[in-house]
This record gives sequence, C-alpha cells and structure tokens, in this order.
Amino acid sequence: MAGLRGRRTDAVLVPLVAFTGVAGLVVQSGGLDTAAEFAALLAVLISSGLLFLRRRFPVAVGVVALAAVAAYGFLLQQPGPIMLVFVVALYTVVDEGHLAVAIGLGAASVLAFAAADSLTRTGVSGNGATFLHAGWLVAVIAGVTRNRRAYLAEVEARTAAAESRAAEQARHRSTEDRLRIARELHDVLGHHLSLINVQAGAALHRPDPARSEQALTTIRETSRETLRELRAALNALRQDGEAPLTPPPGLNRLGELTAPGLEIRVEVTETRPLPSEVDLAAYRIVQEAVTNVTRHAAAAEAVVRIRPDGPDVLVEIDDDGLGPRGDAGPGNGILGMRERARALGGTLATGPRPGGGFRVSARLPLSPDRVPS
Repeated sequence: MAGLRGRRTDAVLVPLVAFTGVAGLVVQSGGLDTAAEFAALLAVLISSGLLFLRRRFPVAVGVVALAAVAAYGFLLQQPGPIMLVFVVALYTVVDEGHLAVAIGLGAASVLAFAAADSLTRTGVSGNGATFLHAGWLVAVIAGVTRNRRAYLAEVEARTAAAESRAAEQARHRSTEDRLRIARELHDVLGHHLSLINVQAGAALHRPDPARSEQALTTIRETSRETLRELRAALNALRQDGEAPLTPPPGLNRLGELTAPGLEIRVEVTETRPLPSEVDLAAYRIVQEAVTNVTRHAAAAEAVVRIRPDGPDVLVEIDDDGLGPRGDAGPGNGILGMRERARALGGTLATGPRPGGGFRVSARLPLSPDRVPS
C-alpha cells in the first residue's frame, strides 16, 4: 500500500516538477534558441524523469540531480529552476536515512550555485543569493531529519506496543489453556474417582462377599472408563486444532452416567444438534452435579432435564437429598461448572429447592460467545 501511494504521488509530483523546470527555463532564457538552452532542457527532462526512481535508488538519483544542476549552471552561466529537481532528490535522500550523503550533496550544490551565480552576479547580491540557497537546503535537511526521527520513534513505539499486546495475548491464551486442562482433568477424574471411593468404602465396611464382589466389579469398570476418558482428554489436548482421535463425550452419553445408590432419571426435550463445545460443557456439568449429589447430598434420586429456551439450552439437575453439608464450602466442582458455563457466555445457578433437595441450573447459549476466563 505504501508503494502504491508512492507511485500515485510520483505520478503527480514528477510531471509537475518537470513542467516547472521547463517553464522556468523558457521564461529565464526568453525562449529556446541556442544549443546550450536545448542542452539545459535535456538536463531538466532527464533529471526530472529519474525522480521516478528516487525511492529505489535515492543516492544515485541525488548525484545525477546535482550533476544536472551543475551542468545547467555551466550551460546557461546562471542557476535556474532545475534546482527544484535537486530539492526533491535531496529530500528523498534524507527521508531514506542517508543523512551524511545528503549533507555532502547539499554542500556541493551550494558550491555549484555560488560558482554559477558568480558568473553573472557580483558583490553582496550574489553572496546573499548563495546564503539564501544554503539556508533553504539546511531547512530541508533539518526538517526532513526531524520528521524522519519522529516517524521512526512512532514506528518503534507501535512495534513495542504490538509486541506487548502479543505477549499479553500469549499469556492470556496460556492461562485459558491451563484452566481448560484443569477443568477437563477435574471432570474426567472427579466423577469416576468419587464412585471408586464410595464403592471401596462400601466393600470395606460391608464384609458380605457378594456385595464386596459387586463393589470390586464396579471399581474395575469405573477404572476402565476413567482411563478411557483420560486418554481421550489427553489426545484432544495434544492435538489442539485437529480432530481428536476419540470424540468428546456429549449429551448422547447421559444414559451411561451411574452412581451407587442413586437413581438417575434423564428428561431430554432438546432435539436440535448442539455445538460440540456446548454439548461437552452440558455433559460435564451434569456429570459433576451427579458426582456432588453422590458425595454430599445423601439423595435417592436425581433428575436431569435438558430443554431449549429461546437461543439457549437449559441444563437442570434436581435431587431429593439434604443438599451440601453445612461444613462443605464451595469446592472445585461448582467452581468448575460455573467456569464452563461462563466460558461459553452462559450462566450457572445453584441452591436449595423450595420443596427440598438441591438444584443446579445452567443456561448455555447455542451460539457460544466466549468471554475471558
């Protein structure tokens, strides 16, 4: 885009400079009658045309422009409007960062101007014109240098700000990834290990061989399921951005949820396919809620309801237990469920039911609007 703007600028600037140089030559000479005047015209046209290459070869174009100025002064025995060509070339040399070269070219042009001016002028007027020319070039060099330094400082500031933003975004992504991994591992391990703990406790406190065998069988099956889900979660984490080797669990697996001593009833009225991330979050919320019921509620039944509500899907888990024990503060389970809902732009509410028991209610948007974790 910068190159395009440069070409558009040159398409206007170069013809304007050439026209000014030629018109000034004609006015200055009173016409083009001599070979010297035609040679000066050629110097104006060639040096003006080379301005199209000033960004690609700034130093070379500056040197050619200075030579054209000197040749013009030698041919016509006086300086002329070709100086405008040199000013544009000198501006480009400074703007491209060749300050030392620009100072050398400026000094040489002052000498060439003084030599040409001395051929037709004498005394104070000639010195004044030379000093005016020198002051003009100094102003060009100083002004462009100041603007360039300001531009470079702005570029450096923007670069530093962009790097800072990139680092901050990387830190934010790293934090989100850690939280996501923590939620997955907690949900995968928490539910099954809680079941294993309950069954192991039952086997230890009930020495009935039949019940012990049943508890050990449940522990073996739950352990196998834990390892399977753990492998699936780790595969998904290792293949970030790619399709996981094993599909993540969703609401289609609600029927597989079990808990010792707890009857789980599932009522699903949401028939639309859910986005994969919403499907996973809904399943994990139900799984964690059932785990909490098993560990804390002393309930006999849990009812899981999935139903649409406008642009959202509602996930409700009701139990008929006693609710959390008084000494059980808000643990990682409820925190993890709330983070899952919030990560999709949803909400989660928990609390006792008016008729007894406890309710977990999550509202998840079907078009997830992710928010910072």
